Amino acid sequence: MEGIEKITAKIAQDARDEVRRVQEEAGAQAQAALAEARAQADRERASILDRGRRAAGERLERLTSAAGMERRKLELAARQEVVGEAFDLALEKLCALPEEEYVRLLTALVLEASSTGREQLIFSPRDRAQIGKQVVVAANEALASQAAPELPDGLTDSKVGAFLGKVVNTTAAMVAGTGMLTLSQETRDIRGGFILVDGDVEVNCAFETMLALEREKLERQAAERLFER
Repeated sequence: MEGIEKITAKIAQDARDEVRRVQEEAGAQAQAALAEARAQADRERASILDRGRRAAGERLERLTSAAGMERRKLELAARQEVVGEAFDLALEKLCALPEEEYVRLLTALVLEASSTGREQLIFSPRDRAQIGKQVVVAANEALASQAAPELPDGLTDSKVGAFLGKVVNTTAAMVAGTGMLTLSQETRDIRGGFILVDGDVEVNCAFETMLALEREKLERQAAERLFER
């Protein structure tokens, strides 16, 4: 019996040792698996955080770009509003010039715009009635003097000389085909300035048209400066 008990005890001990070994191996494997799982979780977390940071950075960049674009749009709108107000004021001031200054300005514009000296001038109804003839006469006299030969100052100083000078100017203008601007019976719905007409050709020197062209240039320049970034 003693031998059997020893054998049984040995078997039990071996079984306990095997269980312990298996448990230790299982524990080691479990620890390794847990460590690998934690490492994988850390890698995935880092990857997720990295993707999140990149996505957040990209979104921030898009939002920053959109905000910058919106800011430039608002700046452009404000600039356009200021430019518009300035040109509206300029138009009001041009149309409200004293008559003498207004005639001088229109005469200078006619001389610059005229290419033949034989065009018709179309004004607004008010300007045609008030200053149309003055502008036509002043412009014709200027064109005539440009075409006429220079007379001695001593001759033109007298009344007779001045009259003779006008005759010479008129004759020279007729020969040159200039200084024959006429006042059109037609009127246009314009605020100020005039329309120069020669047959089918029109040169629009209305104040609002000229100012609109200048305003367009300024607004385009403003847009180019604001959006060049």
